[in-house]
Amino acid sequence: MASFRQHGNGWQARIRRHGYPDQTKTFENKSRAEKWARSIESEIDKSLFANASEAQRNTLGDLIARYLVEVTPTMKGASEDTIRLKAIGRKPIAQWSLSNLSATRIAAYRDERLKEVSNGTVIRELACLSSIINHARREWGVNVPNPVQMVRKPQSPQARARVLADDEVFKLMQALEPKGRRSRWTKPAVQLALATAMRRGELLSLWWEHVDSQRQTAFLSDTKNGESRTVPLSTAAVQVLAELPRHISGIVIPVKFFTLDAAFKRAP
Repeated sequence: MASFRQHGNGWQARIRRHGYPDQTKTFENKSRAEKWARSIESEIDKSLFANASEAQRNTLGDLIARYLVEVTPTMKGASEDTIRLKAIGRKPIAQWSLSNLSATRIAAYRDERLKEVSNGTVIRELACLSSIINHARREWGVNVPNPVQMVRKPQSPQARARVLADDEVFKLMQALEPKGRRSRWTKPAVQLALATAMRRGELLSLWWEHVDSQRQTAFLSDTKNGESRTVPLSTAAVQVLAELPRHISGIVIPVKFFTLDAAFKRAP
């Protein structure tokens, strides 16, 4: 049942219904308050009512922050996802409340990001946002539509088919030589990537105990698709591994992905 009372210079409507949280909203005049109350009561009667208070109270940034604490640490790409989500959390889009986060605003964010980064990066960011909102809908009782699903995604970049020429490989290895403060692990990581076609995450999660030099294989227990596999090692890959020092951790390339990424980008 709705009740109305004067509140400051306006009118406040309050709806109380057993089994539903109280709903309160203030309007500039009584007729608008009555219209809103009739609308909400009609939705309740039709079993269509969804409490919007969570969506009004929380911003996209609030969702990202909670997701970083409760969900991201349990995921395979936690380190990389943490950096990506924290960066999105600093963007203006994160300041919008969930109730005001429209497809139009997501599309504007997409267009701004396309001026700064590649299509692939924007696609991954939109996928992250969509996953966070869907998780909030399923697990946290945040009753909002997912505006990301209504936004056109950028065209996916074409798969790379080009192979480095011998002279390009030579120049690349020269640029990665461990000089000064340059990491000693960047060059062998790139050499192994070229020799095995292993992904960055696979290389950085490879343990010495899973390397069999006699059989020339490397066992990957944790891959991108979640299935383990054994990678054949070429003579070049075996040679690179033979020249590597053994780190006390037991990991073949004992660096974090962002350290390797930064070191590679700093190479002249």
